[in-house]
Amino acid sequence: MRNCAKLRLGMLSATMFTSAITAIPAFAQELATTEAVTDDAIFVTATRRTTTLMDTPINISALGSEEMDRQRIDDLRDIADFTPGLTVSDTGAGSTGTVVMRGLNASDTGDGGAIYDDALGIYLGEVPLYYDFKLIDIARVETLLGPQGTLYGLGTLAGAIRYIPNRPNTDYIEGAAHGRTYFMSHSGDIGFQADGMLNLPIVRDHIAFRTATGYYSNAGFIDYPLLVNEPGVSLPQPDGPTSISDAGYAANLHREDDVNFEHTFTSRNQMLLQTTEDLQLLLTYAYQRTTTDGAQSNSAGVLGTGRYENASRFIEPVERSAHLFSAELNANVADIFDVVATVAHTKVKFHDSADVTDLLLDLDYDYELFPAFAGYTDSQRNRDQNNAEMRLVSAHGGPVSWVLGGFYNENKYQSDYAERIPNHPWVDPTTNPEALEYVSYITSKVTEKAIFGESTLEVTPEWQVTAGARYFKYTSTIAGAAALPVLGDPLSPYDLPANGGDAAKDGWVWKLNTSYEFSPDLMVYGTYSKGYRIGGPNRVAPCPADITPGQQIICALPDELQYGPDTTKNIELGIRGQLFDRLLSFSFNVFHIDWQGIQVDSSTLYGATGITVNGGSARSKGFETSFQLRPTPELTIQGTYSYTDAILTEDVPGIITIRTTPNNYDNRFSQLDALSGDRLPGSAKNSGSLGVTYMTPLADGDLIANWTTTYRGSVVSRIGWDRAYGDLLPSYVTHRASLTYDMDDYSISLFANNIFDKYAVVSVANDRSRIGVNDGVAVRYYRQAVLTPRTVGIEGRVRF
Repeated sequence: MRNCAKLRLGMLSATMFTSAITAIPAFAQELATTEAVTDDAIFVTATRRTTTLMDTPINISALGSEEMDRQRIDDLRDIADFTPGLTVSDTGAGSTGTVVMRGLNASDTGDGGAIYDDALGIYLGEVPLYYDFKLIDIARVETLLGPQGTLYGLGTLAGAIRYIPNRPNTDYIEGAAHGRTYFMSHSGDIGFQADGMLNLPIVRDHIAFRTATGYYSNAGFIDYPLLVNEPGVSLPQPDGPTSISDAGYAANLHREDDVNFEHTFTSRNQMLLQTTEDLQLLLTYAYQRTTTDGAQSNSAGVLGTGRYENASRFIEPVERSAHLFSAELNANVADIFDVVATVAHTKVKFHDSADVTDLLLDLDYDYELFPAFAGYTDSQRNRDQNNAEMRLVSAHGGPVSWVLGGFYNENKYQSDYAERIPNHPWVDPTTNPEALEYVSYITSKVTEKAIFGESTLEVTPEWQVTAGARYFKYTSTIAGAAALPVLGDPLSPYDLPANGGDAAKDGWVWKLNTSYEFSPDLMVYGTYSKGYRIGGPNRVAPCPADITPGQQIICALPDELQYGPDTTKNIELGIRGQLFDRLLSFSFNVFHIDWQGIQVDSSTLYGATGITVNGGSARSKGFETSFQLRPTPELTIQGTYSYTDAILTEDVPGIITIRTTPNNYDNRFSQLDALSGDRLPGSAKNSGSLGVTYMTPLADGDLIANWTTTYRGSVVSRIGWDRAYGDLLPSYVTHRASLTYDMDDYSISLFANNIFDKYAVVSVANDRSRIGVNDGVAVRYYRQAVLTPRTVGIEGRVRF
């Protein structure tokens, strides 16, 4: 058992070590089951060949399955604490969360996160995703910092994250089960999770089926104490904009507690068909559905609400789901090259509702003249993605190796949106029974085609040089319409003429990379590459052709419908080493990124609704480092640190929208210039982690103790935050710990996250020019998304 303990400690050490390195282009087929570990090395396939981290010629961090289990990493939001250069703001179950790599983000922060992000690529195996599938039965997660468009079908501006699932095994039956329950501070609920895996060989050596399924009932901790009993009848602020009496509350309002819960069902099912290992077909179906009733944000004290209270007038439910179907063919052709061909269809649905009262008051329709006025949204968004990718990867050996691929991606988007004002006296219940105030639809399609490849020359056994290129072309189209039924428009926007527009663009990106191994334990590398992100349509209904200046409507003018691509040029130098007979492992890299034509937040002329535009340039520079020290076989100390300095380098006129006079609702909006030197929002300038793990034999198993401290530096909420009433969100430190008793077939753990119950604001929605009182109504625009509080629990695992 002592030898087994040492082996598991080696595996833990390997999976904990995040590295920034370079290597030779890679093999296309993933490892068959869990991560292979030899001599404390975790294998990865980021470069399309199976290599160790030490030998991989790109900037990559890897988390293995044991470390993900140890740190309770359930999804993408948990990865950033252990990945240098990555910032993920945990904004709750309603979205994936906002992911920023190396500061390449110009958008304002929000309290709802993102449901779609094309600055980076996220892959499940070989399939590009725009969804945060739970990390059940995952061999490892690989994070690649820097553009990857010459190796991957999906072009990337900032980098890529790859979930590598365990694959079906044709040799033997295996299974696993996991359960977790916990208590959370500031919550009245008990959370629990349960998941399991089953692998079934159907025809030995030829057919196998593997399923991984789980249910997450994560407790909520945000209360909504100011919900109206009946919209349009009950008074949202019965005693004025500053306080609420007991009598006024009892007659008009009620509360619901812990509404930001998460209920998620997830399932991934794979069927492997193979003649031999040289000819395999993998069929996958994955499904996930998440529901919640509220945002993970507070209202910054409006009407006396507290740190874990939201002042919304309505609960704000979100239901989102995804279906993924894929087929992946792996074949070896006469030991000359490998073929990997993937086709996939992903369908994502997103249905949500939110308090829209403050926005409607902003439009100056005099809705506030009716004291019981309150409105909410009803939004349904669907995204259908079809993609295909084929890669040829050399297998002939020799000093030259290569990868050549083609990629096709079609992304269809449909949005149906409505704003309702129930029981308002201006609404005729006979002709408008749903009390529709504003309705719109948007339909769009973006199609991308690309060819890409890399070639590597091994000049000497120690020195390699890699060159790669990609040609891409995309087309984008959008159409839609908007109606105002209260003002006499039809109830359906489909009854109005559609407006829209088209756009197209093509171009090239490239990569040059070289590395030199001074010894098997010391390597240096350098990379110069170009990244890009395609443009696309803004998600706002086009304006009607007969729009008049000053008209009160939310719509996009022709030049606001589309935005173009942006590009980066990246230079990176790094070193990776192992010293003292591998007792100390380390990596260090420096990078400099020039970003042109940046996609940046702005707003429409009509309705001041958020859109994306192109403007200006930016620069991000910094360094990333990680280390692992094993002073004894039982003790491992590991750490990461990153510094990212991301700023604008060019003025961008008129893209920051604020109130002309802050908190004065007699004035309309105005636009400020973004200035050279403005810090880019959404990412921490400094971040890091430090963890200690100790393992010792106990009876028939091993006792494993871990303590990990993470640090996230300050974040700005928007470009020009200090002029545009944004926020500088303070840095914070959190601690997590676990104590695990592990045997070969089962384990049980006690754990705690955010041990000292640190309160921190991780992002904000809107800006401080939009707080205050609007014609006697306490405005509830501004929100602060907050860190998950202290969580203490127990979990167990069984393997067979």
